[in-house]
Amino acid sequence: MAIWNLGSINADMVYTLPHLPQAGETLAATDFAQFLGGKGANMSVAAARVGSHVCHIGAVGPEGIWARDRLMEYGVDTRHIAQIDTPTGHAIVAVDQAGENQIILFPGANRAIHSDQLGQALSSASAGDILVMQNETNLQVEAAKMGRDLGLRVAYAAAPFEADAVQAVLPHLDILFMNEVEARQLQEATGLAPEALGVSDVIVTLGAKGARHVHGPSGTTQDIPALPVTPVDTTGAGDTFTGYVLAGLDRGMPMAQAMAQAARAAALMVTRHGTADVIPDLKEVQDARF
Repeated sequence: MAIWNLGSINADMVYTLPHLPQAGETLAATDFAQFLGGKGANMSVAAARVGSHVCHIGAVGPEGIWARDRLMEYGVDTRHIAQIDTPTGHAIVAVDQAGENQIILFPGANRAIHSDQLGQALSSASAGDILVMQNETNLQVEAAKMGRDLGLRVAYAAAPFEADAVQAVLPHLDILFMNEVEARQLQEATGLAPEALGVSDVIVTLGAKGARHVHGPSGTTQDIPALPVTPVDTTGAGDTFTGYVLAGLDRGMPMAQAMAQAARAAALMVTRHGTADVIPDLKEVQDARF
């Protein structure tokens, strides 16, 4: 099958700092690097590195062709990435000595994707394919509705979190990814626990505690433990986890097995500095010793 990703593409400019800055504080960075990033690009690369056929739907500006080319190098189908006049999205990422981060995001071309482009891309999808979105592009609701109508398995990663954005796509979802904070915020906004959202599979990442799968129809839960590692950079770890879960499902794995493999990938990812460019491939994940 195929994974269709209506996803963001960013230039990630990563600054290493002695600590995360406080309001009004000026800090000198100890290092700088630029990577391919964006939650969408990260997920596409992660799923492609497992071996899935990943079709990315997105946009870059005149200066962003390098990002499209990089995605192609990593095995992503880039035929549905448009070049437009709006500048490419980018993120300024501050990372401290413990691996925690703060991010400033400029959406740019990611919020200027045309509905005709989306429709043309998904006209090639087949029933049973997976469609995934994040809250870094426009057309999320339109894509979710279109995916449901086409018989796709519709997934949504609820980040950057906005309760209204999640609630708008909820009726059309089969899979919802959230972290622990996002799950609490959504419950406060809706008054509904994860098992009551009407979504078949809700996956809540719990950081160092692992991840939890909530099966909506039955209300049953299953916890997948995290692996013990010393993180140096948590940027992109959640995207790597999501991409690996979807690729596992695309390859026919049961949810628990897909999540366990994704947990290994995320654990390896947090030991590396960077985003899409350093996402581990399947062999690295299988061979890793924790």
